[in-house]
Amino acid sequence: MKHKLKGEWSTKRVWLDGKELLPEKSQAVHNHSPDGFMWGYGGSGPAQLALAILLEVYQDPKLALSRYQKFKWEFIAGLPETDFEKDLQLFERLKDFTPHTEGGEKL
Repeated sequence: MKHKLKGEWSTKRVWLDGKELLPEKSQAVHNHSPDGFMWGYGGSGPAQLALAILLEVYQDPKLALSRYQKFKWEFIAGLPETDFEKDLQLFERLKDFTPHTEGGEKL
């Protein structure tokens, strides 16, 4: 399933397919970052964002929890520390994901 991910650096707001992700939902599952989302490195804010994205896509907390740390390191940590828009290919219910650039090339 292909998704559009957008982040606004100055506010740390993130949208998935045009819907704003709020940290509270993912914090209720595992609170890595009381301050919310971040990206561009491998810390607690990126972990919170990775978990929020996978919770939204999979709608399955167990599945999201089993995959979000790998997703954080392989995709979220590599995002630029600025505003971004990226295409993201996540295969539902499968073990892997394939991040893509805006042009569709695999990262």
